[in-house]
Amino acid sequence: MAGSVKPEWLRRSAPDPVVLAGMKELMDGLQLHTVCESANCPNSGECFARGVATFMILGDVCTRNCTFCAVKHGQPVLPDVNEPENIVEAVKKMGLRHVVVTSVTRDDLPDGGACQFANVVEAVRAYNSQISVEVLIPDFQGSLSALETVVASHPEVINHNVETVPRLYSRVRPQADYKRSIQLLKRVKSMAGGLLTKSGLMVGLGERREEVIQVMEDLRGVDCDLLTIGQYLRPSANHYDVVRFVSPAEFKEYEDAGMAMGFKGVASAPLVRSSFQADKMLKGIDRSCGGVGG
Repeated sequence: MAGSVKPEWLRRSAPDPVVLAGMKELMDGLQLHTVCESANCPNSGECFARGVATFMILGDVCTRNCTFCAVKHGQPVLPDVNEPENIVEAVKKMGLRHVVVTSVTRDDLPDGGACQFANVVEAVRAYNSQISVEVLIPDFQGSLSALETVVASHPEVINHNVETVPRLYSRVRPQADYKRSIQLLKRVKSMAGGLLTKSGLMVGLGERREEVIQVMEDLRGVDCDLLTIGQYLRPSANHYDVVRFVSPAEFKEYEDAGMAMGFKGVASAPLVRSSFQADKMLKGIDRSCGGVGG
């Protein structure tokens, strides 16, 4: 196992407590959650300093128990009907031009929370149709109708993370299914070919390089446009251990391989997360020819 000592390239200075307090006050005041805080994202200080955050809808309690994730799990409360408008209010106050929305997994809801995603996208559109929206969605347990609901709201990007290689699913995300996740991304393209699709995975969980390359090829096989790859960092002693710390050079190899495969954008580096600098990634895409590196 890699142990608890992080290599130099993973060390960051402590975020400004004033910035953190300001973002927390804004979110608490609107009864909103960010995945930045709930998932202990190492980039939260940088993102908050830029005035951006990834909104996490449908509460902060997940119905699944993935061994890598810091988000609380258990029995969640009913969705907040005011959440879409509260997000719009936050968007106004933060002056956002690109909005990223994710959620906990809500297997307890008939539609998995798809309607809430759509309501948020439509509320942002009603406020300002020029704002781009990216949604990072769960698998909805394979529900076609739930996925159609999200696609029909027309976000610019639909992101669904495969997280890790298939061999590790039983240990890392036992309630998920790799083939189901790949199928979801394929279905998005069949429903609306103009939508950008995105996925991400963590490394350092015990995967082999050839397995990562195979996942990348599987994603390109369903015409996935954007890819993020980052280092897994253990949230606590109760979570899945870090098997190894992947070097920046290896991350660069994955980026180069992804661009050679035809991804429009690849962000691959130790501290990359699925929504980190998502606005810059989208802005840097040349949809007519080629793409952008991470």
